Amino acid sequence: MDRSGRVTLNGVRAQLGLKVQAGRRGSSGRGTHRRQEKPIYIALNKPAGITCTTESHVQDNIVDFIGHAERIFPVGRLDKDSEGLILLTNDGDIVNEILRSENEHEKEYLVGLNRPITICRSACWRAA
Repeated sequence: MDRSGRVTLNGVRAQLGLKVQAGRRGSSGRGTHRRQEKPIYIALNKPAGITCTTESHVQDNIVDFIGHAERIFPVGRLDKDSEGLILLTNDGDIVNEILRSENEHEKEYLVGLNRPITICRSACWRAA
């Protein structure tokens, strides 16, 4: 710390020996600094019945299902009744890289049905 008191951590004047945890924001007379979090990447074969949300009030949410000690979030989502591969991470940059439409990543889905498809050969839908 410089003796001028210009170093702060989350807006509070820093003290000698203060430990900075990942994700906290520090500032000095030379700008704002942030300690980088170690990136976490989890590939999960999500079972049916788990909701792809970080909202803790939602029963059977994916974050509680994983039970990871650090903050993570799903990359995209699968419906609650769906199962399959989903990625979870704390790396917002890779989430943006994967999900932004302008990056034109091809996605492929395999869909199973619980009954045969029937083809309607007459007017099945009426115009509203």
